[in-house]
Amino acid sequence: MRQKMADSIRFLAADMVQAANSGHPGAPMGLADIAVVLSEHLNHNPKNPSWLNRDRLVFSGGHATGLIYSLYYLWGYGLEIEDLKNFRQLDSKTPGHPEFGHTAGIEITTGPLGQGIANAVGFSMASKFVGAQTNSETAELIDHNVYCLCGDGDLEEGISYEACSIAGHNKLDNLILIYDSNRITIEGSTDLSISENIRMRFESQGWDVLECDGHNFNEIDASIITAKSNTKPTIIIANTVIAKGASKLEGSHHAHGAPLGADVISEAKSACGFDPSKTFHVDEDVMARFRCAIEEGDLLEREWIHRQKTLPLMEQNEALAALQNPDFSRIQWPEFDKADATRNTNGKILNAIAKALPSFLGGSADLSPSNKTFLNDMGVFPKGRNIYFGIREHAMASIANAMALYGPLMPFTSTFFVFSDYLKPAARIAALAGIQQFFIWTHDSIGVGEDGPTHQPIEHLSQFRALPNFYVWRPADGAENVEAWKTALQMSKSPSAFVCSRQNLAVLPKAVLGDASKGGYLLASDENATITLMASGSEVELALKVKESLNEKGVQVNVASVPCFDLFIEQDKAYIDSIILGTTKKVAIEAARGLEWYRFADEVIGMDTFGASAPAEKLFEKFGFSVENILEKIK
Repeated sequence: MRQKMADSIRFLAADMVQAANSGHPGAPMGLADIAVVLSEHLNHNPKNPSWLNRDRLVFSGGHATGLIYSLYYLWGYGLEIEDLKNFRQLDSKTPGHPEFGHTAGIEITTGPLGQGIANAVGFSMASKFVGAQTNSETAELIDHNVYCLCGDGDLEEGISYEACSIAGHNKLDNLILIYDSNRITIEGSTDLSISENIRMRFESQGWDVLECDGHNFNEIDASIITAKSNTKPTIIIANTVIAKGASKLEGSHHAHGAPLGADVISEAKSACGFDPSKTFHVDEDVMARFRCAIEEGDLLEREWIHRQKTLPLMEQNEALAALQNPDFSRIQWPEFDKADATRNTNGKILNAIAKALPSFLGGSADLSPSNKTFLNDMGVFPKGRNIYFGIREHAMASIANAMALYGPLMPFTSTFFVFSDYLKPAARIAALAGIQQFFIWTHDSIGVGEDGPTHQPIEHLSQFRALPNFYVWRPADGAENVEAWKTALQMSKSPSAFVCSRQNLAVLPKAVLGDASKGGYLLASDENATITLMASGSEVELALKVKESLNEKGVQVNVASVPCFDLFIEQDKAYIDSIILGTTKKVAIEAARGLEWYRFADEVIGMDTFGASAPAEKLFEKFGFSVENILEKIK
């Protein structure tokens, strides 16, 4: 029966790719035998895809959607045959790569290779933290496993090294990585590009390594059973053949990313005893076996709910409820009355949030003393809320994406702003998938100073402002910083970034019109003003000084602070006009590339080159961020 179930998956996947004339049949066909055995071990509930204690299944090779959608159709997650027939078509439930929130059962958006491995590490880390808050010595509320299917390409990506190193270091014993070792990539044999010993690599990172024939059901089963009882993360090296069963294309790189062809599929079906004239067909006995997941999963969740009610877990249940129901009204927001760096004010805000919200946790890529992100008296992961990610920015952000989607957690990550380059792919996925991760990026400009141009972000504000559904905050003082966090906490379907200064910034006056929660507001105004100065962060203080000088010359000026350009441009036209219209000239001032400001500004005073190594005040002078230079440009 297992063989028939596996072949049913193979031909569903092949038919999907053939009908779409696009896709990847090789990996689904090679993984079909593993998928059948994994179905017997996976604890999940198709009736409730968000059940907290379900096993997590991550497809790091997101291109293997023929396998993914076949499984979710067979398990009963709501996909129908018509959805499989519409594979890769506009507005279908079955897009080319899996998308969280689009197709029921998909745990997280994967696609760029390697990120799924880090996501799986994140799900495991989230389970360990929630378990530490809710489990007792006599009973466990959180005791599930995390499975991840990956391929050669995933393991070649650098993020996999970062993520697997963290997993081994933290002894994530519920993490099981199943490696589809078919030794094929798009260009041909993996011998062309990789020759390392995967077993030794993972053993050196603190993993247990198992190996099996990926087409032998008993070997696969035995490996998963062993992995589930291990005391460290486990990788199962499953030796497979790409496009298993696809006659002459079996084992060929040509089967990776192109339809097999009707003749090849027909021949393969005949060889397995399937009717070659039938497409998208599943026999009733196969469907019945897969659909057992519905009743079995429902029973598992009911037993889990019953366990909560009957076992001595009163305190644990209360802890879980506190995690799942954050009360923002409990946050005692700090007030700031003197000049300070926004990295410092941000650190105080983080601690205020953490004291009120037990679900708030995070860490830095080995920079917490500089980022000011350490949560005082909050302990260290997994029992505490400070996570030491190490110098692994990409894995850090991908791990936090999964932690945010785990259920009751609100994670933040941190590094220098210039190193956001290393984690950009994960930030993009956060925006695309609507994941509420909080990115904290300090040392926001040439104000970094002596570390020089390698550490001074120039193009980064423009880059992230261009990202849809991603909100970049560059507060000009502590009060704006507070408003930024108040707003971001409410944005449950969007990531937010807080770009903070190294140097001290003055306390701003009260707003004249509007407020920071709208992304931009009028900070100072003159009657019959002819010029509007717009700025963010450290340059707001400079804009106010320029206004003073212009006022002395008889020129009337408005100053608008725009801490979140992304949010400001979402406001209605009437609000935007009230802040920046009514003057004949508009000038934007920002120590960055600043190209997006031309949406509003006649002149942008920004960075046209990289920075340099010198004290910050010398750099601002050198690159034109002085009252005298701005007055000259305005004149």
